[in-house]
Amino acid sequence: MHLEAKSSGWHGNLKLVFANRQDKTQLIHNQAKAPLKVQRPFYPEGAAVCHSVVLHTAGGVVGGDSLSLNFHLEPNAHALITTAAASKIYRSNGMAARQTIQMQVAAGACLEWLPQETIVFNGAIYRQELRVELAPGASWLGWEITRFGRSARGEKFLQGEWRQQIEIWQQGCPLWIERLWLPAGVEILNSPHGLAGQPVVGSLAWVGQAVSAEIVEKARLLWQGQDAHVGVTRLTAGLLCRYRGASTTEVRNWFTSVWHLLRLTYLGRPSCPPRVWLL
Repeated sequence: MHLEAKSSGWHGNLKLVFANRQDKTQLIHNQAKAPLKVQRPFYPEGAAVCHSVVLHTAGGVVGGDSLSLNFHLEPNAHALITTAAASKIYRSNGMAARQTIQMQVAAGACLEWLPQETIVFNGAIYRQELRVELAPGASWLGWEITRFGRSARGEKFLQGEWRQQIEIWQQGCPLWIERLWLPAGVEILNSPHGLAGQPVVGSLAWVGQAVSAEIVEKARLLWQGQDAHVGVTRLTAGLLCRYRGASTTEVRNWFTSVWHLLRLTYLGRPSCPPRVWLL
């Protein structure tokens, strides 16, 4: 059956649990329901960090789809989770597509959530909610890169709606809460308070440890692009990078450089880009 012909939509879920066993992070629980699944874990940087790749086997998300992802890290585990390809949010049939992501990171654990970019087609209606629960001594690094409209084809995001909610908590205290809403249309696309004529936005957050003013300045100096709006700010216990521009390659290169800086500074190890990014 053609994907857009599924009127009821997909209701997929994925639950992964990682644990540290004798200094090796292992995927000890994997529960999946189509169209979501996870590839076999691999260890390009040694046993301490488990790399996992999430697959969406249907190829894209349409109105009526509801996806749920739950990642849990036990104490002292370290997992890096990415996606196999760019996520495509297709034109809606009138219903909203939804994705909910829940993450629990125990004491001494570190979760890196580095999905490939999301492409929101013209006419899409999409909601994403992401919530992270950090234990004391836990840390989380994540990014989101979103392209509005298939700009390479001249498509603009003129119909539809995009909403995103992010919440990061530690022992009942909010470390970062953000709610974003982008209704499609020429006005918001061109407004300086919207996309300012640019099709790509991105956010990178590192949460769980205080960041010095020196690291914030270094993150700013790592920006090498042009004709984009970028910014770096300190959070209560972390750092936040913003991008608004025209190139997913440009923003991912910057985010990867910042990720490398943060890893060396706070985790004592260099960045190790997942091999699926090179395919």
